[in-house]
Amino acid sequence: MLVSTIDALEKFTIVEAASGFEALRLLPREQVDLIITDINMPDINGLELISYVRNNPNYQLIPLFIVSTESGDKDLEKGLALGANEYLVKPFNPQKLQELICKYLG
Repeated sequence: MLVSTIDALEKFTIVEAASGFEALRLLPREQVDLIITDINMPDINGLELISYVRNNPNYQLIPLFIVSTESGDKDLEKGLALGANEYLVKPFNPQKLQELICKYLG
């Protein structure tokens, strides 16, 4: 799981969490402008993380991307229905991810 932030100089700072629980622990401590998560993670999965983020008024407007090996239509539909803004299937084009980050962060 990656939690990305951006500072006033338009440079990205990446905050990495090894699990869903660690991501939840880091969210209140960091200035977060974008969340990138996988579906398959230790502790809680990415779908549970998305559900928590979207149901928390402090984080519900943060753009959220799923980057996962899960490529089935059901996974895609569920991720987007829970509130993910984008869903990329691994392996993915890094240029596409960069374009999406710029789209959501200006």
